[in-house]
Amino acid sequence: MSGPLAGVKILELTSVVLGPWACQMLADMGADVIKIEPPRGDSNRTLGAYRNPGMAALYLTCNRNKRSIVLDLKQPAAKAVVLQLVKSADVVVHNNRPQVMTKLGLDYAALKIANPQVIYCGTYGYGKDGPYGARGALDDSIQAVSGIAMLNEMVLGEPRYLPTVVCDKTTAMQVVSAVTAALYHRERSGEGQEIEVPMFETMVYYTMAEHLWGMTFEPPIGGPGYTRLMSHHRKPYKTLDGYIAILPYLDAHWESFCKLTGREDLLVDPRFTSLSNRVTNIDDTYQETAKTMLTRTTGEWLEIFGKSSVPTNMVNTLAGLKDDPHLKAVGFWQEVDHPTEGRLRMTRFPVTFSKTPADVRRLPPRLGEHTVEVLREAGLTEAEIAALL
Repeated sequence: MSGPLAGVKILELTSVVLGPWACQMLADMGADVIKIEPPRGDSNRTLGAYRNPGMAALYLTCNRNKRSIVLDLKQPAAKAVVLQLVKSADVVVHNNRPQVMTKLGLDYAALKIANPQVIYCGTYGYGKDGPYGARGALDDSIQAVSGIAMLNEMVLGEPRYLPTVVCDKTTAMQVVSAVTAALYHRERSGEGQEIEVPMFETMVYYTMAEHLWGMTFEPPIGGPGYTRLMSHHRKPYKTLDGYIAILPYLDAHWESFCKLTGREDLLVDPRFTSLSNRVTNIDDTYQETAKTMLTRTTGEWLEIFGKSSVPTNMVNTLAGLKDDPHLKAVGFWQEVDHPTEGRLRMTRFPVTFSKTPADVRRLPPRLGEHTVEVLREAGLTEAEIAALL
């Protein structure tokens, strides 16, 4: 067994991206994750390219290193099985609204009777004690209510959603940190506990780290929004043959940039003599940088700045990431042979552990693939298993 969470058993009652991706990260780090699915399966089993029904791309990218069992939680016998499984589980993760779990009889109050040391993590749209607590939520609605969509309005003139499920994935990482912290606490104290990881609060916490800005003070001494990020000039720069990303941010970066590009005139321009001045005059800063980048090719600039400390790189496409030389060199992309889905490409877990490496131990399971196996482990008889099936 490898991974720092080897020996930890997790029951997952989640679907879409937030819960499954969070639990995949925990599984990549060694946890034994049992994914409890309804008879129709996780909704993501149908989204994206597929070779076989129920094994679509979005499901495959969020559900490796897990075992899948099918239980219809509306049936009393299935609920009894969950309570039996909880007895030997360390963690339960769900992304149903709290009211749903209470109605099912699978809230924390019920599960801690079966296992007082269980860590019970609910992740959903809004904190249950607030006025939004009963609302459903998906990534788009959280991008809207957390202010992320309006960040684009401040720059582009209309609210827009980011073309990635940033709320699902950011909250998923918060789930991972919360669960591992609770495991650490239980290791020291023996106490289980209930964890709530709401998307709305998580994303406001995430977004306002830099964008609280003048509202940091009470009364405010300015509006919200980190000035540098709100300029419509903030984007990759055109070169003679393509685009480049470069950010001479710190004073040392700016000095190197000006000298390497032959723009020493900018070093004495009062608009740009300090980081604070450059941020205050951010549109001018970006426009002068853009004007300079247009004078050479992308390759020439990468060579010029290659040995400097100025953050610089090419602008990749999503398709181009497959052949990125750095990702190839670090073994980021892994190809595996799935018994039913054929050859698959996967990302590796991005964190390296010198003593307990994360790895891919199980490929994404077919719906209910491990139902009998897991129920036997839980101590059910063959007759009980047959009745459930």
